[in-house]
Amino acid sequence: MTVLELIQNTTAFFQRKGVESPRLSIEYLLAEALGKRRLDLYLDYDQRLPEQILEPLRDKVRRRSEGEPLQHLLGSWEFYGRRFKTDRRALIPRPETERLAELLLDQIPATTSPGMRLADVGTGSGVLAITLALERPSLEVVATDLSADTLALARENAVAHGVDDRINWLQTDLLSGVDVDFDFLVANLPYVPTAEIPKLSREVRHDPPLALDGGEDGLDVIGRFAQQAPSRLKPGGCVFLEIGISQSQGVVDILQKQKFRDISVEKDYQEVQRFVIARYG
Repeated sequence: MTVLELIQNTTAFFQRKGVESPRLSIEYLLAEALGKRRLDLYLDYDQRLPEQILEPLRDKVRRRSEGEPLQHLLGSWEFYGRRFKTDRRALIPRPETERLAELLLDQIPATTSPGMRLADVGTGSGVLAITLALERPSLEVVATDLSADTLALARENAVAHGVDDRINWLQTDLLSGVDVDFDFLVANLPYVPTAEIPKLSREVRHDPPLALDGGEDGLDVIGRFAQQAPSRLKPGGCVFLEIGISQSQGVVDILQKQKFRDISVEKDYQEVQRFVIARYG
């Protein structure tokens, strides 16, 4: 079987199985098996594939057809131009969160003043905390998460990028027990209503339930964060939140009740109202 034949046949198989991005999926899996970049496959369409390549690939194709995320099968994914380890311990890094990183970096000076501090609340795989530590080397970064397993994954990523010793890792519920103040708080918290979780795609349901379940209306965790945040912000400090579709007004209302000001809603790359930014004090 040639490269082109495998891509065409597996794409059709994935389509029958309802796999998201069917052609992209097999291209990534095959490129990984061959140790090539995905785009290089286009130069080798006529290459015949030996059995030692096909045999392990068949297992990943089967797992992909059953809804296992491509990022888990590959073991890593790109975020903000860097590769991060991905597995079942945390949410898969998604493009919307890259936009959140951009919004933050627009507000944080390239050379930060001594003592400027940021907390990534519910850090997950650590992509935001690590990206900000790399892009703003003088920024003090704290990362919290409730799950010990999730924090372990985040620290594995931090070690791989050489910033583990620059980030203060805390296993805690949101900001509970945190005893320092911050210039910036960023959080991509669970925002899926509990009743909607069984209706999510097969791929999303591979994410940890703890990272998805936002309570009855999807805003429970965000509401608790908004109650804790004022006591942990320096005067004029900012919060940056990633939220679900159609949740912007609900989140704005929550922040207004907690006396936040200068509240703005920003869109993601798909023009969806995805982020809420607010200042306190």
